[in-house]
Amino acid sequence: MFGNWQNLGPCAQTQGPSENRDGVQGISGLTKEELAQEFLKIGEKSFRAIQVWDWLFKKVVNSFREMANIPKQLRGFLDSSFHFSTLEIKDILVSQDGTRKFLFQLKDGLLIESVVIPEKDHLTLCVSSQVGCAMGCLFCLTGSQGFKRNLSTSEIIDQILEVKRHIPRKPPLTNIVFMGMGEPLLNLKSLSKAIQIILDPEALGFSHRRVTVSTSGIIPGIKALAQGPSINLAVSLNATNDELRSKLMPINKKYPLRELINTLREFPLPKGRRITFEYVVIHQVNDQPSHAHELVSLLKGIPSKVNLIPLNELPHSGLKEPSEGRVLQIQEILLNHHVTAIIRKSKGRDIMAACGQLAGSKTQC
Repeated sequence: MFGNWQNLGPCAQTQGPSENRDGVQGISGLTKEELAQEFLKIGEKSFRAIQVWDWLFKKVVNSFREMANIPKQLRGFLDSSFHFSTLEIKDILVSQDGTRKFLFQLKDGLLIESVVIPEKDHLTLCVSSQVGCAMGCLFCLTGSQGFKRNLSTSEIIDQILEVKRHIPRKPPLTNIVFMGMGEPLLNLKSLSKAIQIILDPEALGFSHRRVTVSTSGIIPGIKALAQGPSINLAVSLNATNDELRSKLMPINKKYPLRELINTLREFPLPKGRRITFEYVVIHQVNDQPSHAHELVSLLKGIPSKVNLIPLNELPHSGLKEPSEGRVLQIQEILLNHHVTAIIRKSKGRDIMAACGQLAGSKTQC
């Protein structure tokens, strides 16, 4: 399924993570086959991997000690050979709207954040893929922190597991979105393996339709993503011409709009699926009717929907939130031209958990 993802080419970060950064691997980052091999090395039967996976991903236990049908000696081997979790919860903040922000500390002391977003009848988890971000988008606090390193597969999966351990079972957690800290497509090696585990029915078992990867427009990564399973793609667009987009998103200088849009036209979509375009609306920057008409032309021929996201203002950015009327005007223009457009109400603003506000910082919490 993921064989073609291994040739990462120029989009791979050289500062990639090690699955055994401190000499001990996180068990959640191993596939069934890899875990089975670990058991075979010590003379155990490979079926133990399925048993461990059941405890880890289905029963979501809190330690190896709780794996009752695993012999005590084997539990001792697991405890000495693997991290049960690569994360430690340092804080959980709850917004007035029910959004929860988790602050996690990694084994090397670095911090990341994940956000649980309540919907009408389910929960969506926004996970991070990197510590910090190298993209430097003007409207995003994560980018102002700079890039520190990629997350390992286990550090990605453990965000999901730790959240599942600390939230009620109802409403269910059904959606995973890679929209937290970092650019997912600059961490393809960890991302591809994490998605494999997220989708595996014997592991986390999320539906393909319920998993979304958001990118700032890393073209080699988009092409690699097209060779994997048919999950959802979201693209942070935010401008309709190269001059403006390069100011807002420096990555546009490397992967300009025309090249990006042409790549997206070739992206394979299952029947009924669309590419989501995220458009952060900024006062007197990209909120004019002319921008909306340009957006219609730009997306012509691409099965798409547009998420209009009123800017969440950041200190010292100089960028301002648009008026509600202007956002509605943009939506009306798009709808009149048969472009699906949804105004996304930001949740968790009061705890700095909304779009563009994640910083992985104790001071923010």
